[in-house]
Formats: sequence, C-alpha cells, structure tokens
Amino acid sequence: MFSMNHTKFIEMDELSLQQVPYFFIIDFLGKNVEIYKENEIKKSGLLIDFQSISSSKNKHTLSKKVEWKSYPETLKSFKSGFDLVQKNIRLGNSYLVNYTRKTRIETNLTLEEIFYHSQAKYKVFYKDFFVFFSPETFVKIIDGKIFTYPMKGTIDASLENAAEILKNDKKEKAEHYTVVDLLRNDLSMVANEVKVDQFQHIDFIKTQQKDLFAMSSEISGKIKPEFDGKIGSLMRKLLPAGSILGAPKPKTLEIILEAEGYNRGYYTGVCGWFDGKNLDSCVMIRFIEKENNTLYFKSGGGITHMSKLEDEYQEMKNKIYVPIH
Repeated sequence: MFSMNHTKFIEMDELSLQQVPYFFIIDFLGKNVEIYKENEIKKSGLLIDFQSISSSKNKHTLSKKVEWKSYPETLKSFKSGFDLVQKNIRLGNSYLVNYTRKTRIETNLTLEEIFYHSQAKYKVFYKDFFVFFSPETFVKIIDGKIFTYPMKGTIDASLENAAEILKNDKKEKAEHYTVVDLLRNDLSMVANEVKVDQFQHIDFIKTQQKDLFAMSSEISGKIKPEFDGKIGSLMRKLLPAGSILGAPKPKTLEIILEAEGYNRGYYTGVCGWFDGKNLDSCVMIRFIEKENNTLYFKSGGGITHMSKLEDEYQEMKNKIYVPIH
C-alpha cells in the first residue's frame, strides 16, 4: 500500500515480546515511528496524559482568559477537495472518506498550556511541535483480548433531544455503521471471535466553545496466536486507523492524498503505552501543530454519498476547539 518503517515495527515487537514497557508514536502513513522506553520519556520532553500513564504530576492553574481565533478556509476552497471525494464515491472507488483540513489559529495559550488545561481521555505534548487532546481510543489490549471503540458522529449538545437526533440521523448513522463494519473487519485480521459488544453509545464532551455529544461503539476479539505479544506487527496490520481513513482502505488513501493537498504528518496517526503486558492506544485527533511559529488546527470528518457540502464544512469548523473550561 505504501512504505511503512518496518525496522521500527520490528523493534516494537522485540520490546513487547520481552515485556519491556514503552511509549510509541506513529504518524499517519507509518513512516515516522518513535519509541521511548519508560526511562526515556522524561528526557524526550514529551508530556503524556493517558488513563494508564501520566507524566504530568503537578497541578497547573490558568490565570488568563483564553483567547482563541480560527481562520478557516473559504467554503469554495473546502469545496474543491470535497467535490473530488464525492466524485470518487459516485464512481464506486470508496464509500467513506475522511476528509481533513488545516486551519490557522491564534491563541494566547502555549502548546504546553493547552496540554495542561484541556480535558480529554488522551493528551500528548511534543515540545515545540504539536499537542493533541483526543477523545478516541484506537485499540486496547487487556489480557490477550483486543478492544476498539470507533467514534463517528458529533452534534451540538445544546440542541433539544440532541442525543436522540444524533442516534437517528440518517447520515451519521450510515457513517457509524460503515466505520463499525470497517473496524470489525480490521480487527478480524489480528483477532478471532470478533464481535460488537456495544453499539451507538453516546459520550458527552465539554469544550470552551460548545458542548458536544459523540457517538461510539465497542468491538472486541481474542488476539490470534501469531500476533500475541507482537505490538509492532499488530499496529502495522491495523494502520492507518479505519476511523480516520475510510473504506476500502488502499483506494481511499489515494483519494485522501489527492483531495487534501497537505501533509497530515502525525495528525491522525496513533500513539500508545505498552505497560509490559497490556496496551492502551489512541488516534491522534483534535490536533494543533506548530509550523514556523504559526499554529494550525487539523480537523475533518467522514464523507459519504449522503454528505452535504455546507454541513461538512460546518463540522470541520465545529471541531476547531479547545476543551478548556
């Protein structure tokens, strides 16, 4: 499909087979893979806050009022990539494409402050480079079982009956079904007895700009013997993450690279913590990157044949927020 960094994935396998704890970061295309053993995390300048590991012990107080401005591209500029995606969907090359954009933002917060004060399940600050606050788990491995929690579909929580509307929205529902199906198939490559344990579960996400509801499901399976203890091989097989790519994967990737016209880099890649036995990993979304002293927020959403241009443009803009309150 494309050239991944095989040596790094082999190194991940070796460490996990020896049950050595480590943290890893893999970019969208699997070309750049960074591995940090437990004692190297501090030296690296990485700050990590997962449910299972946290390198930020101190409580920080925010003594300023948050200033936040975004400069989204015009609808016309968004439309050119959107049209290309829709054309490919009509031709049958893909039935779900995750189309993302890069938006310049201005804020009085540093990337480090954003890390300390945003509220999210997964947060990482990479010195002078990026910060993300992701609500989305990629895969978890607990005692030989693998779990994934595809998240697709968001809605403004202040709307009346928002959760019900989200659950019954035709387009959101179709997108959610597609991603669940895609990830069930993906998991079947590395696990047996794959099943959907929970379908269309609604999560509440609080942010500085607005409160959101997001829809997710839970899928699980038993890891196949040939992948047992091999975190690198497992990741190589499953990446890029289906929820931020689309389906079918190889063709959809081609469409994305053409339609987006910018380099996602580490955005929509995955990172994770292997504690010597179990794994917790996330998709790097809700992502702010520093490029030549300018900050960019990368965001997007899934496009299907039912997608409307204005709605998708709005969703891309809705996601440009910091969960600080």
